[in-house]
This record gives sequence, C-alpha cells and structure tokens, in this order.
Amino acid sequence: MLTLRVFKNILFKDMKAYYFKPPNISWGLLFPISWTLMFFLRTDQAIDIPQFLPGLISLAVLFGTTSMLAVTITFEKKQAAFDRLLLAPISLNSLMFAKTAGAILFGIFNALIPMLLAVLLTDLSGIQWLPAIMSILLISITSTFLGLFIAVSVKEVFEAQTYSNFIRFPMIFLCGLFFPIENLPVFIKPISYLLPLTYGADILKYSIAGEHNFNLILSFAVLLTFSVLLFYISIRNIKKKWIK
Repeated sequence: MLTLRVFKNILFKDMKAYYFKPPNISWGLLFPISWTLMFFLRTDQAIDIPQFLPGLISLAVLFGTTSMLAVTITFEKKQAAFDRLLLAPISLNSLMFAKTAGAILFGIFNALIPMLLAVLLTDLSGIQWLPAIMSILLISITSTFLGLFIAVSVKEVFEAQTYSNFIRFPMIFLCGLFFPIENLPVFIKPISYLLPLTYGADILKYSIAGEHNFNLILSFAVLLTFSVLLFYISIRNIKKKWIK
C-alpha cells in the first residue's frame, strides 16, 4: 500500500507540474500535426487518411513522450530534485515506473487527438481496435523509455533536447511512417529495421489500413524487447552514474 501511495503521489505531482501545459502540447502534438498537414497541402493527389493516420499517431506519441521526459528527468537531476526522490520508500524500479507513467499516459492522450480528427473526416469503421490500442500503448511505453534512456545518458537539458531530436527526426523518414520502407535506398533499409517505431507503425498500418510488412507477433515482440532493454539500460545507468 505504501508503494502504491508513493507511486500515485509522484505520478500526480509530475502530471500537475509538467504535463498538459501549452509548451508540451505544442511540441508533442501540434508539431506532427502541422508537419502532416503540410505534407497533405503539397500533394496533388487525393488524401488517403487511413494511409497517413498511422504515421501521424506514431509521431504524436513519439514527440509527446520524449520531448517531455528527456528534459524533465535531466532538469530534476540538475536541480537535485531527483536525489530527494531517491529517498522515497520504494524501489528504484518502482520510482522510475512512477516517473515514466505520466509520459506514457501523455503519449496515449496525444494519440487520441489524431484519431478523433480522422473520425470527423473519414469512415474508420474498419479499424481493428485491439491491435491498434495495443500498438499505441507499446509505442508510448517504448518512446517513453527511449526518453528515459536519453535523460540518464546526459548531464544538461540542452544535451537531452539535442540527442532527442537527433534520434526522432530520422524516424520520420526511416520508419515507414509516410514513405514506404521498400522505397528507401538499400544501404538505409537496415537502419529502419533497427528502429522500434518501424514496428509500432507497421502494427497501426495493419489495424487501420489493413497493410503490413512484418508479422504482427514479431512486431509486438520487438517492441516489448526494446521496452525492456531501454528500461534496463536506463536503470543500470542511474545506479552507475547517479547513485553514489
């Protein structure tokens, strides 16, 4: 009960202090929407919303989670606020789950906005909701742990922002969000297969447009593997670098 209460207090504190504030919403949500609308306006072809919706959802989740977590964790460490959290009567794993839960929820919320907009513009009755919901959850978890990995690997906030953008922006073009992976140059394709968002977006494409490049079980397995690996490395770095 004590662990649950501490977990809840940390989560609510982060939600109140950091999440759902205008700067976070603008960067995590409006940026991918604006980028996609720009893509629509520059094309002479009719807009196939089910084809582009998986990419928009993936970007909204990716930018919404990493843009917040990579900065806040680094900021709290810089201000010694994180050191005080280490005194909480819960395990380090539980503490970091509490610190990342808000970003995961924020990512899921960001995914709902493009979905609601798409409902107003087209018929989405053919969506397979179970794999869609599971993929959104796993993309949010994986992206959050990616932000955590970046945060515990740097010392300054500007470093976290720089590294986040260095990883996120190539994903726009390499993960098959808007441009098919099969159209990429041969020497770039292996990079696409090493990015977790490639598999999350592929599940969403199957759920929304009925198209996919990978086996669904493989895609879910890859996302789970990335989530576990990123969290494990992050915890190891915290123990090694932040706990004396």
